[in-house]
Amino acid sequence: MTTPRTPIPEHQVGPAERLLDLLLNSSAHLWHNRPGVDVNGVWQAAKVTKGAARATGTKVAPGLFAPAAVALYRRLLELNRLNGDLMAHFASYALVATDWRDLKVACAALMLVQARAGVPVHDDDGTVAFHDDDHRRVGEAMLLHYQRKSTRMMTPKAVLRVAELLETPAIAALNRQAGFGDPAAKRAPLGRWPKAATRWLAAREANRPMLEGLVRAGYKQTIKNIARKVGYKPQSEDFFAILGWKQRQADDGRRTMGLDGLTLVKSERFDGLSEAEICEAIVTQRLKYKEVVGRLPADIGLTPAIMVAVLPSLSDRDLRQLTPTLEELGLLAVPEIRDRWDVAIHESTDQRGLNIAKNVRSAELKDKLADAADNAARKAVAEATAELDLRVMFLVDKSGSMQGAIEKSKEALTRILAGFPLDKLHVASFDTMGTVLKPKAASRAAVQHMLAPITAGGGTLHGAAVQALHRDGVRVPTGAKLAVIVVGDECGENGDSLARTFRELGYTVDAVALLLAGSPRGHTVRECARALNAPFSEVKVDQFDDPYHVPRVLRALLDAPRVGPATVPTSGLVEKVMATPLLQPPT
Repeated sequence: MTTPRTPIPEHQVGPAERLLDLLLNSSAHLWHNRPGVDVNGVWQAAKVTKGAARATGTKVAPGLFAPAAVALYRRLLELNRLNGDLMAHFASYALVATDWRDLKVACAALMLVQARAGVPVHDDDGTVAFHDDDHRRVGEAMLLHYQRKSTRMMTPKAVLRVAELLETPAIAALNRQAGFGDPAAKRAPLGRWPKAATRWLAAREANRPMLEGLVRAGYKQTIKNIARKVGYKPQSEDFFAILGWKQRQADDGRRTMGLDGLTLVKSERFDGLSEAEICEAIVTQRLKYKEVVGRLPADIGLTPAIMVAVLPSLSDRDLRQLTPTLEELGLLAVPEIRDRWDVAIHESTDQRGLNIAKNVRSAELKDKLADAADNAARKAVAEATAELDLRVMFLVDKSGSMQGAIEKSKEALTRILAGFPLDKLHVASFDTMGTVLKPKAASRAAVQHMLAPITAGGGTLHGAAVQALHRDGVRVPTGAKLAVIVVGDECGENGDSLARTFRELGYTVDAVALLLAGSPRGHTVRECARALNAPFSEVKVDQFDDPYHVPRVLRALLDAPRVGPATVPTSGLVEKVMATPLLQPPT
């Protein structure tokens, strides 16, 4: 069955382009759990920031990185201003169709405070004619959405982070400027967050196994913080008991629950227990890894046996992140554990394995973690191209103007090229002469080997790469689509000349993208796309530094190219967003 799609009117082209740019060029991380350094508005880990960068940067405590939050939220505000319906659909899409957790938080925050709140619209005689659309309900639904065993719903931490984001002074100022709150109010506008958070707490109090599961997962303090922030009044003392939350009488004497005879469920430390007894407690109580490590006595610590006991509670993502620990404990030599770890590597959806690999000793494990990054790229490409036969040309600028930027370009290509099937991938570098490049295998190592000899120098002629590929026998089968992705600074020949090269060689280009690297920049690629009447998208090569963002960028980049009837460019991404039903809170 074909999903009906909402057509995008001509006047929405601007918002559509902004949406694509938001996904391609927005920072992936708003919260960091370790100290960092703010270097010109960019978060960098403190331990890897050295020399001049550390001298010019500002120390940042763990938690929300405000510059990134403001940059992302400002983009969402602009999208909402231009097209509120598109923003509401995008918020729904972000929750159910993406794994970008911080984007979900930012979208939910905006939806909960934006102005379209279902207010009545009156006729001239004062009677209610109808009610405006209530997009705040989308924000409520994002917090309350529940699907068993799904990773695409708001965790307790995400629910709390929505309020933390809205209370950030710079975000509160943006909301007041947009008219979402009283300009004279001292408190930040939270919109319907208190109402939605109260319903979220009530649903978990009514489902004791769910609340107990969240406590075992390590969310006890987070739930307490949410309850404090909304002034939650539970229905029974069990709520306090499960959270191990001792109550005291308020100064005004208003409290009536949880003051007397409350039996607290506490997570006692394992002090005094033997290793075998600790393992038995983990198994019988079905404890999670995070809860266990906080209760271990110093003289025992995390042992192989204890790690085996908590293994069933670990997700594939947990297993990948704990690779250095598993290696240190010698557990990856156990066939059953290694088999499960191998599955986790195969199921990777991000490229964080590249960072984890820096903390392991085994060369074999380093290669496996690199495979995880390759698998994430492959999944992103496969998902974005599931409905079409897509051939991709990568044209890599190695001219003199790329001096200094060529290494960053090579690293970005190393992260993404392994995601493409070799029979549908065509790569050529160019200065004034084009050179066809062919990886020996669809892997990070093969791409690194292929790109290693490239150095910057010479003039710039994009068409030389296209001609080299044509001489090498590259043809696009009938019915297949061709996307051209240029890596460089856009300096070079006239865009019309490059477009003419494609036409003369018989290539019908269905989409053009630019991975922008180096400066100053030119206009060749954009002008070529305009001359070919092809959709154009642009992403800064720096975006590929973030291991979580690479798959997202690939999906957005490849979702963008669609050509409709009469070669009118449309955005497949925006069609997907508008086809997503608006979320509604449960009744």
